[in-house]
Amino acid sequence: MIGERKPSPRRLAVEILTRIDRGGAYAEPLLDNALTGKELTNPPDRALLTELVYGTLRKRGPLDWIIARLSRGNPDLLEATVRNILRTALYQIWFTDRIPPFAAVNEAVDIARTLVPAASGLVNGLLRNALRKKDAIPWPERGVDPALAIAVLDSHPLWLVRRWLAQFGEAQTEAICRANNAIAPVTLRVNTLKGTPAATIAALGRDGITAEPTRFSPEGLLLLSPAARLRETKAYGEGLFRLQDEASQLIGRLVAPRPGERVLDLCAGAGGKTLHMAALMNNSGTIVAVDRRGESLNRLREETRRLGAVIVETRTADAVALPDPLRDSFDRVLLDAPCSGLGTLRRNPEIRWRLSPKDFRETMEVQKRLLRSAAAAVRPGGRLVYSVCTISPEENELVVGDLLKSRPDFAPVLPPADNLPPGSIDERGFLHTFPHRHGLDGFFAAVLTRKT
Repeated sequence: MIGERKPSPRRLAVEILTRIDRGGAYAEPLLDNALTGKELTNPPDRALLTELVYGTLRKRGPLDWIIARLSRGNPDLLEATVRNILRTALYQIWFTDRIPPFAAVNEAVDIARTLVPAASGLVNGLLRNALRKKDAIPWPERGVDPALAIAVLDSHPLWLVRRWLAQFGEAQTEAICRANNAIAPVTLRVNTLKGTPAATIAALGRDGITAEPTRFSPEGLLLLSPAARLRETKAYGEGLFRLQDEASQLIGRLVAPRPGERVLDLCAGAGGKTLHMAALMNNSGTIVAVDRRGESLNRLREETRRLGAVIVETRTADAVALPDPLRDSFDRVLLDAPCSGLGTLRRNPEIRWRLSPKDFRETMEVQKRLLRSAAAAVRPGGRLVYSVCTISPEENELVVGDLLKSRPDFAPVLPPADNLPPGSIDERGFLHTFPHRHGLDGFFAAVLTRKT
């Protein structure tokens, strides 16, 4: 409609958060869509939208605690839009110092009048009450109830905190939760098919972006300056790099594919690790990338063209039921299995709020079937790497242990320590990375060989 105001960043944040709550969407693609559209062209508005979405997700624990303390009724019955209007406003009041509190309240009430008119009075009353009682909100004490205190103050579900307390202890659990609430670094993988790290750093510099080598991955670069439009740079268009977390880059090096070999990436997805392996093989040999989602493989094919990875073949198939021609035929097999994603909470804070304890059991059974299928594709003397971006034993050691019981012809091997974080390899040879210890996403990987 002519003359209609464009949505404010605060309203867009509420709408994105509500879509995440209602439909299980992820923040990153929704934000990317909003930031690449024409609704927000002002850099401060774009920055505010990003902060409100990720900040509200990261601080949901204390925000919901405040709402529960100030609500007259049952806060669990609040409609999702109303709850997210309150959360974003309270985030601005409690966790930012550049937004006047009354401005945050007034804007929240205006958003409520537009999106949920019947709740505008409730929003106005609760938020003004929050301004009056900001310094009087009671908070849980660590000395009285450590689990509740960590869950609320460090913003993780109580059931998950209790699980980690049993697994890691109080100090480690607190450190994990705090690391998960930090802003994750932006890391790139240099595409060595087209250039070197030094040349890519120089190319990024010409695009106004500063970067330095990562600590562990030889192909990794850490961005030192904001890069909101990284995909619009000349360096990106020339295929000099791909966005990829440093921990994820370590997985391709554990597979260690050699030029001329035949490699299978069984759950390839959009192909971050597939493309890394193509570079490690110097475009010599064959990589078969399998995934049941055609959309993911379409993105992979687009990336093979941009990065010049000519040895990648894609196949849409169910990884649990491999066709006979793929059995016993690969020198290297990578299974980067679908998982809970608990190691990526810095990047995907919404995951923590949608998981439940039963998800681990269900995911574990799928992972076991996938790993058996992956093992069936390895030739005698070949290598199998199982990896997941999570830190839960059910998805890690227990899945590998299940395979080793049923396939005695496989055995774990100790990976070389080169380029791996200190202390990341346990006594069984399994890789574990953690945000609070290594500054990386939480990953697990096991390297297995099939006996000849």
